[in-house]
Amino acid sequence: MTTIVSSQPVPSTISDVERDTGVAKETLRVWERRYDFPQPLRDPNGERVYPIEQVHKLRLVKRLIDLGYRPGKVIQYSTDELRALTGQAAVSLHGATVPRPELQSYLDLCKSHQMEALRRKLSQALLMMGLKSFVIELVAPLTTLIGEAWAGGSLATFEEHLYTESLTVVMRSAIFAMPQANASNLGAPRIMLTTLPQERHGLGLLMAEAMCVAEGAHCISLGVQTPLLDIVEAARVQRVDIIALSFSVAMNARQALDGLTELHTRLGGGVELWAGGGNAALRRRRPPHVRVYALSDISGAIAEWRLRHAAAG
Repeated sequence: MTTIVSSQPVPSTISDVERDTGVAKETLRVWERRYDFPQPLRDPNGERVYPIEQVHKLRLVKRLIDLGYRPGKVIQYSTDELRALTGQAAVSLHGATVPRPELQSYLDLCKSHQMEALRRKLSQALLMMGLKSFVIELVAPLTTLIGEAWAGGSLATFEEHLYTESLTVVMRSAIFAMPQANASNLGAPRIMLTTLPQERHGLGLLMAEAMCVAEGAHCISLGVQTPLLDIVEAARVQRVDIIALSFSVAMNARQALDGLTELHTRLGGGVELWAGGGNAALRRRRPPHVRVYALSDISGAIAEWRLRHAAAG
């Protein structure tokens, strides 16, 4: 391994890389031996550190693995090749109906830090499309595009955060403007939305909340990274029917499965667990005690819930 000769830009430690990309430390070491990538440098203490270019590539490799690719098939590609492949795979998976150039115009506003213009453009699209179409046809593929740009290094982390905050402002305003279901309405499921402690990404959760509110559900949002015991206690106090959890591609798949299993055990039945998001755990090994839905499935899922409970009543 090479010794660092310059501290600019500052390389990432192996813990930083694990947290940033979702690739476990053990996996990074295995890939280093098996595929000769990544190729970490050494700090003055002899510890592995990773240049930012390698971190960008690892983000893209992780995204493709979560989309079903094997690491040995993609890890030797260049960053540009990985970026192109990620874009093709994402369009195939999500089936975006908004043309890619139109999505790119939102990304360009974010890159040029025109956040007021971005919020206006998003708000105008929301008014024209309606909340459900806005979420499924524009926000979901746009968020994927933003994630690709961040993973490939063409969008800085602070710019990705600016996008998240701008979209959150628009989405929250839209949710608050929707007629709120009466908490005592038996036809309105009480849905609590949150993420497990290891999941810090909240846009998927916000999109799911918008879809649920549009279907007349009574929603209680706890935000992200809620401890398991607090989820269980909140579900009891709030008397919820459904706990909806979001899992991004960045979260470790094993942690996602273990968290869902433990939550199911602690709840002891009576509350449905719904999950969604791009995490591989939800596609490859669907837990039997969890209902997995895409954003476009939520309308039908709530309709089915009403039918089940009407029949039970």
